[in-house]
Amino acid sequence: MRKMVLVMAVLALAGCGEGKRVEAPKPAQATQVAPVQASGPQWDLEVRGETPQAVSDLSGWLIEHSFMSSVVRENGKTRILMGPYASKAEADAKQAEVNAALIRAKKQNIEVLVLERPVVQ
Repeated sequence: MRKMVLVMAVLALAGCGEGKRVEAPKPAQATQVAPVQASGPQWDLEVRGETPQAVSDLSGWLIEHSFMSSVVRENGKTRILMGPYASKAEADAKQAEVNAALIRAKKQNIEVLVLERPVVQ
């Protein structure tokens, strides 16, 4: 019985891909895509805790709860930003969602602010 199973396995594997030629996928040609310029203002959310060392803890907590954020260093100050959002209503909705998650997790002394992103020209 053992020999028969071995022979069947060898025959099955030998027939796999017979007559087929496998080629490595060719890399796609790189195309230049121009960044999309928004016509109106864009909005960000800034999430900040009361202590500077809480930046890594806070950004980690946001990632664990499926909130995409980025840590930005501007003028020597570290900030956690979420966004950009196309409208203030969209930013307000995300702010409410983050605040609700913070309350559920009993996180205190953390504020979420809606900020208008400066228009880059």
